[in-house]
Amino acid sequence: MSLKKQLFSFYLPAIIAVFLTIGMVFYPKEAFEASLSGLAIWWNIVFPALLPFFIFSQLLIGLGVVHFLGVLLEPIMRPIFNVPGAGSFVMAMGLASGFPIGAVLTKKLREQNLCNKVEAERLLSFTNTADPLFMFGAVAVGMLHAPHAGMIIAFAHYASSLSVGLLMRFYRARGEIRQKEKTRPNREAGIISRAMAALVGARQKDNRPFGEMLGEAVIQSINTLLLVGGFIMLFSVILTMMDLSGIFSIIASPVSKMLNFIRISPSLSSALIRGIFELDLGCQAAGSLQGVAMDEKLIIVSAIIAWSGLSVFAQVASIISSTDISIFPYLLARILHAILAGLYTALLLGPLKIFQATEIIYQQVFLQTIPRGNLPYWYSRTVFMGGRLIIILLIMAVLSLLIYYSERAKANKKRFKHF
Repeated sequence: MSLKKQLFSFYLPAIIAVFLTIGMVFYPKEAFEASLSGLAIWWNIVFPALLPFFIFSQLLIGLGVVHFLGVLLEPIMRPIFNVPGAGSFVMAMGLASGFPIGAVLTKKLREQNLCNKVEAERLLSFTNTADPLFMFGAVAVGMLHAPHAGMIIAFAHYASSLSVGLLMRFYRARGEIRQKEKTRPNREAGIISRAMAALVGARQKDNRPFGEMLGEAVIQSINTLLLVGGFIMLFSVILTMMDLSGIFSIIASPVSKMLNFIRISPSLSSALIRGIFELDLGCQAAGSLQGVAMDEKLIIVSAIIAWSGLSVFAQVASIISSTDISIFPYLLARILHAILAGLYTALLLGPLKIFQATEIIYQQVFLQTIPRGNLPYWYSRTVFMGGRLIIILLIMAVLSLLIYYSERAKANKKRFKHF
């Protein structure tokens, strides 16, 4: 092993851990408060919001519903994103529920052999997205105090995410054509019949009683959420130690120069640095700045949300560590997503003038979406996200069926002309 590889694999993590421990010894009160702050975010917002969707997604996989969707939505997912139809479920759950459910479900698809290694890496690159309520409520209303900004942030986020998916379809695409020809499904049977057969076959293969399946889904979901909570608390402490030790002020100078070069206020450098590590703290820092134009804040916030922070990155790396999925394509996709989200936001604010157009429309609509950590909010969030999931899947199913029957009609027409 080379010296450089040893440095990054062994020495650097050990040095960071030692300095972090020393910082916690010197600042025990601040470390404790930072840990409690991370715990509050996890318990009040993340845990109740994601637990139902984690459990339901595990059940849907075990019951064969995802296998059904895999066949039904293949006509739309394969041509556009070059991933199997089962990836539609991951994409819909990611769009509705947010981080890190895209990574969790991609891992499950890989373990079930519903996608190969390359397809899983493509899928992960654009399905691990922020949820709409976070962008509309927590960021636009709670942090930026601009409810009308939620639509701009969300549109830029999802448009850039889909753009990343379209670009990643070419990732390692060579050499797959022959394999696809060998594994091409039987087209004689209708798509509905094949989807139903896939559901029955998957359920027969799983063969677990529903009670056992439900129990395992709950256990696995809670274990995953405990992992997520641990990372949130850890990075909350790390950021506090970096702030107290003056590391942020050291990094701020080059970041300020970079922002000044692209004509964005250097005052946003602190928010951007915090966002690189943890997206909530980065967005909050951007929202609290005074004397900075809202347009510039939105560009930085969009980039931070698309990047998602090293905290989410560490969660994803830990989740997929037991599979053969490489984290490197995901890293490149996050960088690309952040750049595109910032560019799309700038276009929406500049040439397209969406900011002014949405100000009146969304002034009152999303005022009740600020995370509150109580039962009514948890219930309304679950209903909202579940509704979006169903709507997304229905739209995709309709489009997929239209594509399938259109292609089938063309094929029958050509066959008729041949005779």
